Amino acid sequence: MSAPRVLLLGGTGYIGQAFARELAARGWDSRTLRRSEVDYTRFDRLLELLRASRWDFVVNCAGFTGKPNVDACETAKADTLLGNAILPVTVAQACLAAGVTWGHISSGCIYAGAKITENGTQRVEKDMTSPAAKALLAGNRAAIHGFTEADEPNFSFRHERCSFYSGSKALGEEALRNHEGYIWRLRIPFDEIDNARNYLSKVQRYARVYDNVNSISHRADFARACLDLWDRRAPAGIYNVVNPGYVTTREVVTAIERVLKPARAFEFWADDAEFYRIAAKTPRSNCIMDTTKLLATGVKIRQVEEALETSLRNWQPEK
Repeated sequence: MSAPRVLLLGGTGYIGQAFARELAARGWDSRTLRRSEVDYTRFDRLLELLRASRWDFVVNCAGFTGKPNVDACETAKADTLLGNAILPVTVAQACLAAGVTWGHISSGCIYAGAKITENGTQRVEKDMTSPAAKALLAGNRAAIHGFTEADEPNFSFRHERCSFYSGSKALGEEALRNHEGYIWRLRIPFDEIDNARNYLSKVQRYARVYDNVNSISHRADFARACLDLWDRRAPAGIYNVVNPGYVTTREVVTAIERVLKPARAFEFWADDAEFYRIAAKTPRSNCIMDTTKLLATGVKIRQVEEALETSLRNWQPEK
């Protein structure tokens, strides 16, 4: 049986590189397509390419995240909408016309908070820095649950004020609602390789650290799980692809101090008000995501504690 032929869009980006490595490791016949070669944001150009060659799968890692962070999306709204809302639909429609299956990188940043079960009832807590939420984190974590793929995004243009980046990613998912393919939700990527986009690198370089609670995605684990979903022919649809579990920023800092023993003392912002007054221009998503649907397909992915520990123990500082 011949190896699958996979076309990779956005393969030179931070997440795209992980897909390129995983595709090479599997020995699949893949091509990383650059916009300088073919402008895949144009439906006609992409469709022409898809029809000219027989591709089994298209992976779209392209998008607009803003540099150095999502604050940049607030002043580059046209680029943000093009990359995160319009491009995914362009790819899906071209794949439909060419008869090719597709997968798209979305984001868990379209949620805020977590679901709390108390006294037999469940509610959404958007602020996990509240005293009540902190008490649960300290003494009753079993009461805290992540958002599932069936939960409506609560950090989007349709709800209270959100970042333009998050709003555009939610809009992209909404636009893909009637297109059959894979939507993989990434959440705060990290791994053992020091990089400006790596969550563990960011925490170590921040002058002061913002404390919250989140699900996070090991970069290689994410790419492997996404490709496994297609390789297993799991049902198309939305999947939360994060390492099961969640961590607080303070837990991450404690792990960094224990394993890497940095020659610095970490300081935290006093509260949300101070953080947003000084360090951020737009609201940030902090959330917990449920992986029940992903795991039910038989796809294997490490628990977040293991992935975090292994990354730190194999840390590769930037040269």
